[in-house]
Amino acid sequence: ALGSDAPVRMKVPSGYEAKVVYGGQGPPVLAVRIQDMFGATNTPTVARGRVEVLMHLLAPNMRPAAITQDLPHFWKEVYPMVRKQLRGRYPKHAWPEDPMTAKPGTGRRR
Repeated sequence: ALGSDAPVRMKVPSGYEAKVVYGGQGPPVLAVRIQDMFGATNTPTVARGRVEVLMHLLAPNMRPAAITQDLPHFWKEVYPMVRKQLRGRYPKHAWPEDPMTAKPGTGRRR
């Protein structure tokens, strides 16, 4: 039961299995590239859906570009500003206008 309630890794829309970090205080943390989460409409959860993970959405340089526990709100309200900043810095990466319907990416655009 512990493996299903508190998984060590969690599969994201791109197919990548990201490590879930559990700390003493606060929710578990899932650090994953923004492009790997394209297509996700809900925040991932643990504990049979009772606890939303704190998402560290990483830029292509693997540094946090945003931190959220509400992925739908992030896509609608915050992502347009993050997209504008990161698109200029990382033009070879995909930055769709509607990330909720975009196909998750695992690398750069060709």
